[in-house]
Amino acid sequence: MGYYDIKDKNLKEKGRERVEWAERQMPVLRKIRERFEKEKPFKGVRISACLHVTTETANLINTLKSGGAEVALCASNPLSTQDDVASTLALDSGVSVYAIKGEDNETYYNHINSVLDIKPMVTMDDGADLVSTCHSKRKEVLKGVIGGTEETTTGVIRLKSMAKNGVLEYPIVAVNEAMTKHFFDNRYGTGQSTLDGVIRATNMLIAGSTVVIAGYGWCGKGVAMRARGLGANVIITEINPVKALEAIMDGFEVMTMAEASLRGDLFITVTGNKNVIRREHFIRMKDGAIVANSGHFNVELELEDGLYKMAVEKKKIREFVEGYKLPSGKTIYLLAEGRLVNLSAAEGHPAMVMDMSFANQSLAVEWILKNYDKIKKDVYVIPEEIDMEIASIKLDTMGRSIDELTQEQKEYLSSWQEGT
Repeated sequence: MGYYDIKDKNLKEKGRERVEWAERQMPVLRKIRERFEKEKPFKGVRISACLHVTTETANLINTLKSGGAEVALCASNPLSTQDDVASTLALDSGVSVYAIKGEDNETYYNHINSVLDIKPMVTMDDGADLVSTCHSKRKEVLKGVIGGTEETTTGVIRLKSMAKNGVLEYPIVAVNEAMTKHFFDNRYGTGQSTLDGVIRATNMLIAGSTVVIAGYGWCGKGVAMRARGLGANVIITEINPVKALEAIMDGFEVMTMAEASLRGDLFITVTGNKNVIRREHFIRMKDGAIVANSGHFNVELELEDGLYKMAVEKKKIREFVEGYKLPSGKTIYLLAEGRLVNLSAAEGHPAMVMDMSFANQSLAVEWILKNYDKIKKDVYVIPEEIDMEIASIKLDTMGRSIDELTQEQKEYLSSWQEGT
Protein backbone atom coordinates (compact mmCIF):
# COMPACT_ATOMS: atom_id res chain seq x y z
CA MET A 1 0.00 0.00 0.00
CA GLY A 2 1.24 3.47 -0.92
CA TYR A 3 1.31 6.65 1.13
CA TYR A 4 -1.73 8.89 0.98
CA ASP A 5 -3.43 12.05 2.17
CA ILE A 6 -7.15 11.69 1.50
CA LYS A 7 -10.38 12.90 3.07
CA ASP A 8 -12.05 9.70 4.28
CA LYS A 9 -10.96 6.05 4.17
CA ASN A 10 -14.59 5.00 4.69
CA LEU A 11 -15.48 6.15 1.18
CA LYS A 12 -13.57 3.23 -0.34
CA GLU A 13 -16.60 1.02 -1.14
CA LYS A 14 -18.52 3.80 -2.85
CA GLY A 15 -15.45 4.76 -4.84
CA ARG A 16 -14.81 1.19 -5.93
CA GLU A 17 -18.37 0.84 -7.27
CA ARG A 18 -18.12 4.08 -9.24
CA VAL A 19 -14.70 3.22 -10.67
CA GLU A 20 -16.05 -0.17 -11.80
CA TRP A 21 -19.04 1.53 -13.43
CA ALA A 22 -16.75 3.88 -15.37
CA GLU A 23 -14.53 0.94 -16.37
CA ARG A 24 -17.48 -0.71 -18.13
CA GLN A 25 -17.67 2.33 -20.41
CA MET A 26 -13.93 2.42 -21.20
CA PRO A 27 -13.40 -0.56 -23.53
CA VAL A 28 -10.37 0.92 -25.34
CA LEU A 29 -8.43 1.40 -22.13
CA ARG A 30 -9.52 -2.07 -21.01
CA LYS A 31 -7.99 -3.65 -24.13
CA ILE A 32 -4.76 -1.74 -23.57
CA ARG A 33 -4.71 -2.85 -19.93
CA GLU A 34 -5.04 -6.50 -20.96
CA ARG A 35 -1.93 -6.14 -23.12
CA PHE A 36 -0.04 -4.27 -20.41
CA GLU A 37 -0.79 -7.03 -17.90
CA LYS A 38 0.94 -9.53 -20.17
CA GLU A 39 3.87 -7.42 -21.38
CA LYS A 40 4.62 -5.28 -18.29
CA PRO A 41 6.10 -2.37 -20.32
CA PHE A 42 6.38 -0.14 -17.23
CA LYS A 43 8.14 -2.56 -14.91
CA GLY A 44 10.40 -0.53 -12.61
CA VAL A 45 9.10 2.82 -13.96
CA ARG A 46 8.09 5.53 -11.50
CA ILE A 47 5.30 7.85 -12.69
CA SER A 48 4.22 11.05 -10.94
CA ALA A 49 0.77 12.18 -12.07
CA CYS A 50 -1.04 15.47 -11.48
CA LEU A 51 -4.52 14.84 -12.87
CA HIS A 52 -8.16 15.33 -11.98
CA VAL A 53 -8.89 12.56 -9.48
CA THR A 54 -12.02 11.06 -11.02
CA THR A 55 -13.39 7.59 -11.76
CA GLU A 56 -11.96 7.76 -15.27
CA THR A 57 -8.51 8.77 -14.00
CA ALA A 58 -8.64 5.84 -11.58
CA ASN A 59 -8.95 3.49 -14.54
CA LEU A 60 -5.94 5.12 -16.22
CA ILE A 61 -3.89 4.75 -13.02
CA ASN A 62 -4.92 1.09 -12.69
CA THR A 63 -3.90 0.54 -16.32
CA LEU A 64 -0.44 1.97 -15.64
CA LYS A 65 -0.12 -0.21 -12.53
CA SER A 66 -1.13 -3.25 -14.58
CA GLY A 67 1.83 -2.46 -16.80
CA GLY A 68 4.16 -2.60 -13.80
CA ALA A 69 4.45 1.10 -12.94
CA GLU A 70 4.80 2.64 -9.50
CA VAL A 71 2.38 5.59 -9.53
CA ALA A 72 1.92 8.59 -7.24
CA LEU A 73 -1.12 10.78 -7.95
CA CYS A 74 -2.20 14.25 -6.86
CA ALA A 75 -5.04 16.53 -7.95
CA SER A 76 -4.57 19.03 -10.77
CA ASN A 77 -7.37 21.22 -9.44
CA PRO A 78 -8.37 21.78 -5.78
CA LEU A 79 -12.08 21.36 -6.53
CA SER A 80 -12.04 18.48 -9.02
CA THR A 81 -11.17 15.62 -6.66
CA GLN A 82 -13.76 12.90 -6.07
CA ASP A 83 -12.92 11.87 -2.50
CA ASP A 84 -14.37 8.38 -2.82
CA VAL A 85 -12.14 7.72 -5.83
CA ALA A 86 -9.07 8.91 -3.94
CA SER A 87 -10.02 6.49 -1.16
CA THR A 88 -10.36 3.41 -3.36
CA LEU A 89 -7.15 4.19 -5.24
CA ALA A 90 -5.21 4.50 -2.00
CA LEU A 91 -6.72 1.52 -0.19
CA ASP A 92 -7.67 -0.90 -2.98
CA SER A 93 -5.12 -0.15 -5.70
CA GLY A 94 -2.23 0.71 -3.39
CA VAL A 95 -1.49 3.95 -5.21
CA SER A 96 0.12 6.86 -3.37
CA VAL A 97 -2.69 9.43 -3.55
CA TYR A 98 -2.59 13.02 -2.33
CA ALA A 99 -5.93 14.67 -3.05
CA ILE A 100 -8.75 16.20 -1.01
CA LYS A 101 -11.67 18.05 -2.60
CA GLY A 102 -11.54 21.72 -1.60
CA GLU A 103 -7.92 21.64 -0.42
CA ASP A 104 -6.33 25.05 0.05
CA ASN A 105 -3.52 26.37 -2.10
CA GLU A 106 -0.79 25.39 0.37
CA THR A 107 -2.07 21.81 0.58
CA TYR A 108 -2.38 21.67 -3.21
CA TYR A 109 1.32 22.40 -3.68
CA ASN A 110 2.32 20.19 -0.75
CA HIS A 111 0.59 17.36 -2.58
CA ILE A 112 2.43 18.15 -5.81
CA ASN A 113 5.70 17.97 -3.89
CA SER A 114 4.63 14.66 -2.35
CA VAL A 115 4.20 12.97 -5.73
CA LEU A 116 7.59 14.30 -6.80
CA ASP A 117 9.20 12.66 -3.78
CA ILE A 118 9.15 9.28 -5.59
CA LYS A 119 11.75 10.77 -8.02
CA PRO A 120 9.73 10.10 -11.17
CA MET A 121 11.04 8.89 -14.49
CA VAL A 122 7.85 10.08 -16.23
CA THR A 123 5.43 12.89 -15.34
CA MET A 124 1.76 13.08 -16.32
CA ASP A 125 0.23 16.53 -16.13
CA ASP A 126 -3.08 18.31 -16.63
CA GLY A 127 -2.25 22.00 -16.68
CA ALA A 128 1.56 21.80 -16.31
CA ASP A 129 1.69 22.59 -12.58
CA LEU A 130 3.76 19.46 -11.97
CA VAL A 131 6.27 20.33 -14.69
CA SER A 132 6.38 23.93 -13.52
CA THR A 133 7.14 22.87 -9.95
CA CYS A 134 9.89 20.51 -11.16
CA HIS A 135 11.52 23.33 -13.07
CA SER A 136 11.25 25.98 -10.36
CA LYS A 137 11.28 24.53 -6.83
CA ARG A 138 12.25 20.88 -7.27
CA LYS A 139 15.06 21.01 -9.81
CA GLU A 140 16.83 18.05 -8.17
CA VAL A 141 14.04 15.84 -9.55
CA LEU A 142 14.77 16.79 -13.17
CA LYS A 143 17.88 14.64 -13.58
CA GLY A 144 15.83 11.44 -13.31
CA VAL A 145 12.95 12.43 -15.61
CA ILE A 146 13.10 11.06 -19.16
CA GLY A 147 9.79 12.46 -20.42
CA GLY A 148 6.24 13.50 -19.66
CA THR A 149 2.73 13.87 -21.00
CA GLU A 150 0.33 16.82 -20.93
CA GLU A 151 -3.45 16.41 -21.05
CA THR A 152 -4.93 19.84 -21.67
CA THR A 153 -4.74 22.95 -23.86
CA THR A 154 -3.68 25.26 -21.03
CA GLY A 155 -0.76 23.02 -20.14
CA VAL A 156 0.36 22.65 -23.76
CA ILE A 157 0.42 26.44 -24.14
CA ARG A 158 2.63 26.78 -21.04
CA LEU A 159 4.95 23.97 -22.10
CA LYS A 160 5.39 25.27 -25.65
CA SER A 161 6.38 28.60 -24.12
CA MET A 162 8.97 26.81 -21.96
CA ALA A 163 10.33 24.95 -24.98
CA LYS A 164 10.48 28.13 -27.06
CA ASN A 165 12.43 29.88 -24.31
CA GLY A 166 14.85 26.96 -23.99
CA VAL A 167 13.99 26.13 -20.37
CA LEU A 168 12.14 22.83 -20.84
CA GLU A 169 14.42 20.14 -19.41
CA TYR A 170 12.76 17.00 -20.82
CA PRO A 171 10.49 16.07 -23.75
CA ILE A 172 6.72 16.23 -23.38
CA VAL A 173 4.07 14.47 -25.45
CA ALA A 174 1.06 16.75 -25.92
CA VAL A 175 -1.75 14.25 -25.52
CA ASN A 176 -4.17 17.15 -26.00
CA GLU A 177 -3.06 17.43 -29.63
CA ALA A 178 -4.17 13.89 -30.49
CA MET A 179 -7.20 13.89 -32.79
CA THR A 180 -8.83 11.20 -30.65
CA LYS A 181 -8.45 13.56 -27.71
CA HIS A 182 -9.38 17.08 -28.79
CA PHE A 183 -11.98 16.13 -31.39
CA PHE A 184 -13.91 14.13 -28.82
CA ASP A 185 -12.85 14.95 -25.25
CA ASN A 186 -12.73 18.71 -25.80
CA ARG A 187 -15.80 18.96 -28.01
CA TYR A 188 -18.23 16.31 -26.79
CA GLY A 189 -16.87 15.87 -23.27
CA THR A 190 -16.53 19.56 -22.38
CA GLY A 191 -19.73 20.42 -24.21
CA GLN A 192 -21.86 18.04 -22.18
CA SER A 193 -20.10 18.20 -18.82
CA THR A 194 -19.90 22.00 -18.68
CA LEU A 195 -23.63 22.45 -19.02
CA ASP A 196 -24.14 19.52 -16.66
CA GLY A 197 -22.10 21.42 -14.05
CA VAL A 198 -23.99 24.67 -14.62
CA ILE A 199 -27.39 22.98 -14.37
CA ARG A 200 -26.47 20.98 -11.24
CA ALA A 201 -25.15 24.11 -9.55
CA THR A 202 -28.02 26.45 -10.50
CA ASN A 203 -30.99 24.42 -11.82
CA MET A 204 -31.39 27.23 -14.37
CA LEU A 205 -33.35 26.77 -17.58
CA ILE A 206 -30.98 26.96 -20.53
CA ALA A 207 -33.76 27.25 -23.13
CA GLY A 208 -34.43 30.89 -23.92
CA SER A 209 -31.35 32.07 -22.02
CA THR A 210 -28.57 34.04 -23.66
CA VAL A 211 -25.34 32.14 -23.18
CA VAL A 212 -22.05 33.93 -23.85
CA ILE A 213 -19.12 31.60 -24.59
CA ALA A 214 -15.61 33.05 -24.56
CA GLY A 215 -13.46 31.09 -26.99
CA TYR A 216 -14.37 29.02 -30.04
CA GLY A 217 -11.72 26.35 -29.92
CA TRP A 218 -12.72 22.70 -29.61
CA CYS A 219 -14.07 23.22 -26.09
CA GLY A 220 -15.98 26.35 -27.05
CA LYS A 221 -17.47 24.60 -30.08
CA GLY A 222 -18.67 21.78 -27.88
CA VAL A 223 -20.28 24.06 -25.29
CA ALA A 224 -21.90 26.18 -28.01
CA MET A 225 -23.28 23.09 -29.75
CA ARG A 226 -24.85 21.73 -26.56
CA ALA A 227 -26.16 25.12 -25.38
CA ARG A 228 -27.92 25.65 -28.70
CA GLY A 229 -29.27 22.10 -28.51
CA LEU A 230 -30.88 23.01 -25.17
CA GLY A 231 -32.52 26.05 -26.73
CA ALA A 232 -30.11 28.84 -25.76
CA ASN A 233 -29.35 31.95 -27.75
CA VAL A 234 -25.58 31.65 -28.09
CA ILE A 235 -23.07 34.48 -28.41
CA ILE A 236 -19.37 33.79 -29.10
CA THR A 237 -16.48 36.10 -28.21
CA GLU A 238 -13.11 35.53 -29.88
CA ILE A 239 -9.71 37.11 -30.52
CA ASN A 240 -8.95 34.92 -33.56
CA PRO A 241 -10.58 36.23 -36.77
CA VAL A 242 -10.67 32.78 -38.41
CA LYS A 243 -12.42 31.18 -35.43
CA ALA A 244 -14.78 34.16 -35.25
CA LEU A 245 -15.70 33.62 -38.90
CA GLU A 246 -16.19 29.92 -38.25
CA ALA A 247 -18.57 30.69 -35.39
CA ILE A 248 -20.58 33.03 -37.64
CA MET A 249 -20.73 30.37 -40.38
CA ASP A 250 -21.92 27.89 -37.73
CA GLY A 251 -24.85 30.20 -37.04
CA PHE A 252 -23.76 31.97 -33.84
CA GLU A 253 -23.63 35.67 -33.02
CA VAL A 254 -20.09 37.00 -32.61
CA MET A 255 -19.17 40.19 -30.78
CA THR A 256 -16.74 41.62 -28.25
CA MET A 257 -17.03 40.75 -24.56
CA ALA A 258 -17.86 44.42 -23.90
CA GLU A 259 -20.96 44.09 -26.10
CA ALA A 260 -21.84 40.59 -24.89
CA SER A 261 -21.56 41.57 -21.21
CA LEU A 262 -24.72 43.66 -21.59
CA ARG A 263 -26.75 40.75 -22.96
CA GLY A 264 -25.68 37.50 -21.32
CA ASP A 265 -27.62 35.53 -18.75
CA LEU A 266 -24.86 32.92 -18.47
CA PHE A 267 -21.16 33.46 -19.24
CA ILE A 268 -18.75 30.54 -19.78
CA THR A 269 -15.02 30.96 -20.42
CA VAL A 270 -13.07 28.26 -22.29
CA THR A 271 -9.98 30.06 -23.61
CA GLY A 272 -6.93 28.92 -21.65
CA ASN A 273 -6.01 32.59 -21.11
CA LYS A 274 -6.27 35.00 -18.16
CA ASN A 275 -8.65 37.87 -17.36
CA VAL A 276 -10.98 37.10 -20.26
CA ILE A 277 -13.88 38.48 -18.22
CA ARG A 278 -12.60 41.55 -16.39
CA ARG A 279 -13.79 44.23 -13.99
CA GLU A 280 -15.25 46.36 -16.78
CA HIS A 281 -17.30 43.40 -17.99
CA PHE A 282 -18.68 42.50 -14.55
CA ILE A 283 -19.84 46.13 -14.12
CA ARG A 284 -21.81 45.99 -17.39
CA MET A 285 -23.54 42.66 -16.69
CA LYS A 286 -27.25 42.54 -15.89
CA ASP A 287 -28.49 41.85 -12.38
CA GLY A 288 -28.49 38.09 -11.80
CA ALA A 289 -25.93 37.20 -14.47
CA ILE A 290 -24.23 33.84 -13.87
CA VAL A 291 -20.49 33.40 -14.54
CA ALA A 292 -18.68 30.08 -14.91
CA ASN A 293 -15.33 28.86 -16.16
CA SER A 294 -14.59 25.62 -17.99
CA GLY A 295 -11.04 26.50 -18.97
CA HIS A 296 -8.35 24.98 -16.81
CA PHE A 297 -7.69 27.72 -14.24
CA ASN A 298 -9.88 30.34 -12.58
CA VAL A 299 -7.49 33.02 -13.87
CA GLU A 300 -9.79 33.25 -16.91
CA LEU A 301 -11.90 35.48 -14.66
CA GLU A 302 -10.49 38.62 -13.05
CA LEU A 303 -11.50 37.82 -9.49
CA GLU A 304 -9.01 39.16 -6.93
CA ASP A 305 -8.61 42.57 -8.57
CA GLY A 306 -12.01 42.51 -10.23
CA LEU A 307 -15.18 40.90 -8.90
CA TYR A 308 -13.93 40.28 -5.35
CA LYS A 309 -12.44 43.73 -4.94
CA MET A 310 -15.44 45.72 -6.10
CA ALA A 311 -18.12 43.60 -4.39
CA VAL A 312 -19.73 45.21 -1.34
CA GLU A 313 -21.29 41.95 -0.18
CA LYS A 314 -20.68 38.22 -0.71
CA LYS A 315 -23.27 35.56 0.01
CA LYS A 316 -23.34 31.80 -0.49
CA ILE A 317 -26.58 30.98 -2.29
CA ARG A 318 -26.25 27.25 -2.96
CA GLU A 319 -23.40 24.78 -3.05
CA PHE A 320 -21.05 26.05 -5.77
CA VAL A 321 -23.00 29.34 -6.15
CA GLU A 322 -21.86 32.60 -4.55
CA GLY A 323 -23.53 35.96 -5.06
CA TYR A 324 -21.41 39.13 -5.28
CA LYS A 325 -23.33 42.36 -4.81
CA LEU A 326 -21.85 45.34 -6.65
CA PRO A 327 -22.05 49.02 -5.59
CA SER A 328 -24.76 49.51 -8.24
CA GLY A 329 -27.01 47.05 -6.37
CA LYS A 330 -26.70 44.34 -9.03
CA THR A 331 -25.65 40.82 -8.00
CA ILE A 332 -23.35 38.61 -10.09
CA TYR A 333 -23.39 34.88 -9.37
CA LEU A 334 -20.07 33.02 -9.59
CA LEU A 335 -20.04 29.23 -9.93
CA ALA A 336 -17.49 26.96 -8.22
CA GLU A 337 -15.16 29.85 -7.32
CA GLY A 338 -14.37 30.17 -11.01
CA ARG A 339 -12.77 26.72 -11.05
CA LEU A 340 -13.64 24.10 -13.66
CA VAL A 341 -17.41 24.02 -13.34
CA ASN A 342 -17.76 20.61 -15.01
CA LEU A 343 -15.50 18.93 -12.47
CA SER A 344 -16.32 21.06 -9.44
CA ALA A 345 -20.11 21.02 -9.64
CA ALA A 346 -20.51 17.82 -11.68
CA GLU A 347 -18.51 14.67 -12.49
CA GLY A 348 -16.45 15.84 -15.45
CA HIS A 349 -16.45 14.18 -18.83
CA PRO A 350 -18.35 10.94 -19.39
CA ALA A 351 -16.18 7.81 -19.16
CA MET A 352 -16.99 6.91 -22.75
CA VAL A 353 -15.11 9.95 -24.10
CA MET A 354 -12.30 9.85 -21.52
CA ASP A 355 -11.68 6.29 -22.70
CA MET A 356 -9.87 7.64 -25.76
CA SER A 357 -8.10 10.47 -23.91
CA PHE A 358 -6.62 8.11 -21.34
CA ALA A 359 -5.81 5.50 -23.96
CA ASN A 360 -3.65 8.25 -25.47
CA GLN A 361 -2.04 8.90 -22.08
CA SER A 362 -1.14 5.26 -21.51
CA LEU A 363 0.24 4.71 -25.02
CA ALA A 364 2.11 8.03 -24.89
CA VAL A 365 4.01 6.85 -21.79
CA GLU A 366 4.89 3.63 -23.60
CA TRP A 367 6.11 5.66 -26.62
CA ILE A 368 8.28 7.85 -24.36
CA LEU A 369 9.97 4.80 -22.84
CA LYS A 370 10.77 3.47 -26.31
CA ASN A 371 11.98 6.78 -27.77
CA TYR A 372 13.28 9.07 -25.00
CA ASP A 373 16.90 8.65 -26.10
CA LYS A 374 16.07 9.78 -29.67
CA ILE A 375 13.98 12.90 -28.98
CA LYS A 376 14.85 16.46 -27.94
CA LYS A 377 13.66 18.59 -25.02
CA ASP A 378 10.57 19.77 -26.85
CA VAL A 379 6.79 19.37 -27.02
CA TYR A 380 5.70 16.57 -29.37
CA VAL A 381 2.37 15.77 -30.97
CA ILE A 382 1.37 12.19 -30.25
CA PRO A 383 2.36 9.99 -33.23
CA GLU A 384 -0.40 9.54 -35.81
CA GLU A 385 -0.15 5.76 -35.69
CA ILE A 386 -1.14 5.82 -32.01
CA ASP A 387 -4.08 8.09 -32.83
CA MET A 388 -5.23 5.74 -35.59
CA GLU A 389 -4.78 2.68 -33.38
CA ILE A 390 -6.99 4.16 -30.69
CA ALA A 391 -9.67 5.20 -33.20
CA SER A 392 -9.62 1.71 -34.73
CA ILE A 393 -9.99 0.02 -31.32
CA LYS A 394 -12.84 2.40 -30.47
CA LEU A 395 -14.69 1.57 -33.68
CA ASP A 396 -14.18 -2.13 -33.04
CA THR A 397 -15.60 -1.85 -29.50
CA MET A 398 -18.62 -0.07 -30.99
CA GLY A 399 -19.15 -2.90 -33.47
CA ARG A 400 -18.50 -0.63 -36.47
CA SER A 401 -16.42 -1.41 -39.57
CA ILE A 402 -14.94 0.88 -42.20
CA ASP A 403 -13.51 0.33 -45.68
CA GLU A 404 -9.83 -0.19 -46.45
CA LEU A 405 -7.92 1.12 -49.43
CA THR A 406 -7.51 -1.33 -52.28
CA GLN A 407 -4.02 -1.86 -53.69
CA GLU A 408 -5.04 0.13 -56.76
CA GLN A 409 -6.18 3.04 -54.58
CA LYS A 410 -2.94 3.00 -52.57
CA GLU A 411 -0.90 3.14 -55.78
CA TYR A 412 -3.04 5.97 -57.15
CA LEU A 413 -2.62 8.07 -54.02
CA SER A 414 1.14 7.57 -53.96
CA SER A 415 1.66 8.16 -57.69
CA TRP A 416 2.22 11.39 -59.55
CA GLN A 417 2.34 9.93 -63.05
CA GLU A 418 -1.35 9.10 -63.31
CA GLY A 419 -3.46 12.18 -63.96
CA THR A 420 -7.20 12.76 -63.85
